[in-house]
Amino acid sequence: MAVAMKNILIPFACCIMLIASPLLAQKQELPPLQTVPKVDLNRYLGTWYEIAAIPQRFQKGCTAVSATYTLRPAGKIKVLNECRKDSLTGKYKAAKGKAWVTDTLTNAKFKVQFFWPFSGDYWIIELDGNYQYAVVGHPDRNYLWILSRSRKMNDALYNDLMERIKNHGYELAGIVKTPQPE
Repeated sequence: MAVAMKNILIPFACCIMLIASPLLAQKQELPPLQTVPKVDLNRYLGTWYEIAAIPQRFQKGCTAVSATYTLRPAGKIKVLNECRKDSLTGKYKAAKGKAWVTDTLTNAKFKVQFFWPFSGDYWIIELDGNYQYAVVGHPDRNYLWILSRSRKMNDALYNDLMERIKNHGYELAGIVKTPQPE
């Protein structure tokens, strides 16, 4: 019985490896994700509205998404994420967390934590010179948020950012616009 099972599992495992290896190789061929050269934290603080994102389990059903960043003592940043569930007038939801800079040369790389001991990378990969929009990514390219100081973004700017995001190695098909009130 053990020999028969082994004879089935080995070819099965080999098939899985053959199927998965091009996908893994493709992911590994991407260059490291680049951040913006410098972020002025005082200008970055405040409220940002989510224009689009790669949907995540922890944001399921969220509309009218915003994030507010406030400086705390000792250089930490207070994070308040807010949304409405399932519709623009749905139930209000909020999540409080904290963030801290992990690259003090650029201030473009953070860790964000909502539940101890878990934290995630938050890398600013695009940023308007006037701090009116930002694109936040993750080094593995499985998270992405397009943020704006206003609830709406004109189509020309959105399309330009999508092209830049593509140049960062992201798959655009996974990015979904976030409903925001007028």
